[in-house]
Amino acid sequence: MMCLGENRFRGWVVAGCLTLGLALCGWAQETRAAEWRVANEAELRSVIPARAPVVRERIETEMRSASGITNGHGKYIAGVVLITAGYSAEGKYSHFFLTQVSLKLGTDTRLAPGEYVLGYEHTENNVLLVHFYEAATGKPVGSVAAGLLAGVTRVEAFRIWPPAERSAIQIGRFGFSYQIGS
Repeated sequence: MMCLGENRFRGWVVAGCLTLGLALCGWAQETRAAEWRVANEAELRSVIPARAPVVRERIETEMRSASGITNGHGKYIAGVVLITAGYSAEGKYSHFFLTQVSLKLGTDTRLAPGEYVLGYEHTENNVLLVHFYEAATGKPVGSVAAGLLAGVTRVEAFRIWPPAERSAIQIGRFGFSYQIGS
């Protein structure tokens, strides 16, 4: 037969284990976000092609505009401006984008690991509507609204901020949030 003291002790042990478990889950999520860092030029060159496959063409990329992040364990999220002059993609696609992990962009656009191209249009509300397409087929996969990034004064052709800093993808003065593994 169990006495009241033992029951109370077991209750405290269970509560303590649950608290520790929740703390470790939060720590693991923070650690995963902290693992991601800005990829260096050599790393970007290893994952971004000099000529990106876009539908039936191979379009030159502008490596000086390349940006990306890595988790240090062989996974990358990266993008670069496409030089589309003279290609059928001119006016429709502006950037090549690849992710080696699942992403959630904005509030509801999800990308599986893969290669994408994106294009954008300005709206009347000073918002950039960014459209994502499968690079190989040109099939639309989703859109996300990019607003002016508060506190960012530098205009970037393309920039992916690591999750520990901002968790945003920047095009010009505009940006949208992303979540890794969502």
